[in-house]
Amino acid sequence: MGIDEYGGGQGPHPEVLVVTTNDVPGFEVRQVIGEVFGLTVRSRHLGSQIGAGLKSMIGGELKGLTKTLVQTRNQAMERLVEQAQVRGANAVLMFRFDVTEAADVGTEVCAYGTAVVLAPRA
Repeated sequence: MGIDEYGGGQGPHPEVLVVTTNDVPGFEVRQVIGEVFGLTVRSRHLGSQIGAGLKSMIGGELKGLTKTLVQTRNQAMERLVEQAQVRGANAVLMFRFDVTEAADVGTEVCAYGTAVVLAPRA
């Protein structure tokens, strides 16, 4: 029985609740499955690099890079959720993102957390 049946799911996989907290009010952790992560590395598009360079001289949001980072984070989160599902989890607790530069050619984004099985408190 998935967490969505208790009104908790979200996003593209409502059967896996993803939260940044240690617990979920009204639910108890029945099983800790362990760490799960989703990882992706995106190279920078030459056009966005040139645009970012020009924009950095005058200030303002780097919209092309922002869009790429949002897409990258979403992909990393999708992979995290898929890994949690494969391992039998219905929730991921203590969800976080880690973003680093990857050898000056792109951005590495890692979404990670603790996969668990939640059940409503009796």
